[in-house]
Amino acid sequence: MIIAQELKKHFGAVKAVDGVSFEIADGKITGLLGPNGSGKTTTLRMLYTLLQPDSGNILVDGMDARRQPLQAKAAMGVVPDARGLYPRLTARENIAYFGELQGMAGVALSRRIDELAEELEMQDFLRRPCEGFSQGQRAKVAIARAFVGNPQNLLLDEPGNGLDVMSIRALRRYLLRQKDQGKAVLLSTHIMQEVTALCDEVVVIAHGVIKAAGTPEALMQQAGEGNIEDAFVALIGTEEGIMA
Repeated sequence: MIIAQELKKHFGAVKAVDGVSFEIADGKITGLLGPNGSGKTTTLRMLYTLLQPDSGNILVDGMDARRQPLQAKAAMGVVPDARGLYPRLTARENIAYFGELQGMAGVALSRRIDELAEELEMQDFLRRPCEGFSQGQRAKVAIARAFVGNPQNLLLDEPGNGLDVMSIRALRRYLLRQKDQGKAVLLSTHIMQEVTALCDEVVVIAHGVIKAAGTPEALMQQAGEGNIEDAFVALIGTEEGIMA
């Protein structure tokens, strides 16, 4: 479980995040929705300790992420918006490198990579250098790399970008299995079908503050709309939400 408490992050006069609080519960997939410039990415970067909040607290499985950043990082698997692969390494080598950083080695690491490659349907490019990979292939490697250590908490920033329909379906099945295993999953996305198909809870952020939080059904009822996209636009109060 990850708990965000009154997070604030200002860049000069810009209040990127201004008092955001929510929970990412074990055994649930929580969606984080927001238009461009809403503070969504800044919030994510604070959660996985890339940015330090100006104030507020982040608890990762009970650990204070500001005081125990290394321990908190070890409990999280992160797929950032920038995939950041090593282009000269193969997909397998990229994943193995991160596994080794987490203390994995030998047969156990090799088996884990094979397991992820099968689940994410990446066997056909596993031994190819990442240079020249499609956006979808890079996304799959980044996902496998983040999950190689089997972390309890999973944070994904737009993981479906660049994936084809079959790959998106494979990713959805994988995330649902992680949920069934009791993992805490945060999914930042602008694809409303993903919200409907996956999310148990949704947090809507705009202008650095939380506009609404609850189940997709509760948000639709609150907004008086029949689908999550229209509810999202109504809750943030601007048509720009459709392009978030």
